[in-house]
Amino acid sequence: MMKASLLFILSFLVFSISVSTNSSFTSAAEAPEPVRDVAGKMLRTDRHYYILPAANVFDKFRGGGLTLSGIGKNTCPAAVFQETSEQKNGIPLAFLPVNPKKGVVRVSTDLNIKFAYPETCGQSPVWSIDNYVYPSGDSFVNIGGVVGNPGPKTLSSWFKIEKFGYQDYKLVYCPAVCSYCRVICKDVGIEYQNGKRRLHLTTDYPLRVVFKKA
Repeated sequence: MMKASLLFILSFLVFSISVSTNSSFTSAAEAPEPVRDVAGKMLRTDRHYYILPAANVFDKFRGGGLTLSGIGKNTCPAAVFQETSEQKNGIPLAFLPVNPKKGVVRVSTDLNIKFAYPETCGQSPVWSIDNYVYPSGDSFVNIGGVVGNPGPKTLSSWFKIEKFGYQDYKLVYCPAVCSYCRVICKDVGIEYQNGKRRLHLTTDYPLRVVFKKA
């Protein structure tokens, strides 16, 4: 009787350890990989970074970092543009994941993108898509978004960072913060407007980017 009890206890312990080990491996496997800057370091939620165009031998005029500018006759800087000069890094940004784990920014994860900039013209410095309900038309990246509070009311404020090649990345609008919302996923690219490079949603040519610590 004692031997049977001992065997049962040992079997239970082995089973428990096995389950715990397998769970750990499963959790580790399911965690998306961290986004890394040009120095190879993980992006952190408490730091600011420049979003810069990745080096591309096919693009002779790749421009600089990202900034804010007015649209048309409206001089209020509420739209997101790319600097035309490679010498300008633009405005630093912060990345705020929907579920921050240990302060690390990861690929394929819903996050808010926020300029390290005060409120401009009554708009928050958080990125937002202006036409996310009908993205088959022109949809541009502006500010005025909301940090956190995931759900249908903040659907326009969620972006993702995805791998694009070996060391480069792309920005994607494909929020998963609302399970019942209809979303058309698109990449963030560049559209030329009056000689300026404005960020918009595209299915053709995503902006290939890297991140540099500010």
